[in-house]
This record gives sequence, C-alpha cells and structure tokens, in this order.
Amino acid sequence: MSPVAHIPSHRKPRRAASTRALRAGVTGGFLTLAVAGAAVPASATENNAAPAESTLEMPTVSATLASTAAQTADATQQAASDYELQAQKDQAAAHAKAAAKKAKAEADRKAKEAREAARKAAAKRAAEAKAQAAKASRSAERTTLSTTTVSNASGNAATLISFLKAQLGKAYVLGSSGPSSYDCSGLTQAAFKQVGVSLPRVSQDQSTAGTPVSLDSLQPGDLLYWGSAGSAYHVGVYVGGGKFIGAQNPSTGIVERPLDYDMPTGAVRVL
Repeated sequence: MSPVAHIPSHRKPRRAASTRALRAGVTGGFLTLAVAGAAVPASATENNAAPAESTLEMPTVSATLASTAAQTADATQQAASDYELQAQKDQAAAHAKAAAKKAKAEADRKAKEAREAARKAAAKRAAEAKAQAAKASRSAERTTLSTTTVSNASGNAATLISFLKAQLGKAYVLGSSGPSSYDCSGLTQAAFKQVGVSLPRVSQDQSTAGTPVSLDSLQPGDLLYWGSAGSAYHVGVYVGGGKFIGAQNPSTGIVERPLDYDMPTGAVRVL
C-alpha cells in the first residue's frame, strides 16, 4: 500500500464575540455594571467564563438627603418671596418720594402765588390810600379857594360870570362858539368878549394868554386850563365858591361843577 498522505487540518479559530451586553444593578448603594463579550477570548467563551464586571459607588437616597433637598427648595422659595417683597417696597418708596416731590413743588407754587397776590393787594391798598390822601389834600385846597365867592365878584368879573351862568344847560358842540352851543374854548372866548377881552380861539393858546396864578390864590374870572400851559386840552372859568363853569363834553353840555369834580392843572389871570 502506498502510504496515505497526511493532510493537516486547518481549522479557522473562532472570532471573539462581537456582541456586547450591558447589565447594571444597584445593590446596597453600589452600581454594578456587567460588560459581556468585550474582547473575550474564544477559549473563555467556550469554557463559559463569566463576563467581567465593574462596580461604581453611588450615594444612597436617604430620608436625610430628601429633607435637606426640601429645605433647600423652601429656602429658595422664601428668598424669592423676600426679593419680590423688597422690590414692591422699593417701588412704593419711589412712588411716595415722587408724590412728595410733586406735592412740595405744588405747595411752593401756591405759596409763591399767594405772596405775589398779597404783594399786589398791598400795593393796591397803598395806591388807594395815596389817592385818598391826594384827594383830601385837593379838598382842603378847594376849601381855601372857596373863600372868594361870586358875591364878592365885581366889575368885569361879575359881568363875565353872569354871562357864563346864562349859558348853563346849552349843548356842547365841537368847534361851535355860540350862541346856542359851544365847545370849551368857544365858550370862554365868548365870555371874555363880553368884557372887551379878545382871547385866542383854541385852548392851547388861551392857557398862555394871561398871567399865571397858583390854584390856591384863584379869583373869580380866572381862566382855568387842564393839561400843560401851551398844550392844554380843556379850559373853563373859575366863578368863586370853589366852582367853575365850562362846556364839558357832548354828554353834559355847559355845566357848573366844583373844582374836585375835575381839578385843573393851572390858571391864568386875564382881567
């Protein structure tokens, strides 16, 4: 027999298991991890070797830990409430401060207005008192002027005053010089014409037609004027007794009035 050739048997080695399995469990506060088939030799697999295990320690969830967590949550909630309450207090304080500032500004404004009103009222009272004093002084002056009366007038002055009294009640017409109506200077021109005195036509010129006299030494027949000498806007005639006659205005016509009705500015003596 021919010898039998021996053919060596070439068996492929088993590949390491590619499937890996993970097992985990918690026992007594420890985490156990089991990794199966991780680079395990075939021989180990074949011999049913146990997979490698790894153990990690984990904290135990105890009643104490749970209580601590709850207290921390309560503290956090309380802090949030405190912050919110403080924010509300701060906002209220800011509003109160703004309101107080506004109220103070309003009070200052009203106080200023009150002071200004009081100042104006005091000034008005002072002006009124001054006017009353001036009026009283003029009344005293008129009392002095009244010492010379119409009854004392004689000669040309009496004729002049008699003519003027005869014109009382007639109309005032601007630019008229009689005999049924007059304006102020037309009346005085006509009156002095009765005693042979020729006066200029207008009041401005009449106010400088004679000798200036003071108002505290008037005599019947003196020519009165209102305004300044040379630019007077009105004239009349003093008739004694603290009175004058003049063509006043379209409303009153020719009237006799006391000097305090409208105190003249000055006077000239023509007679």
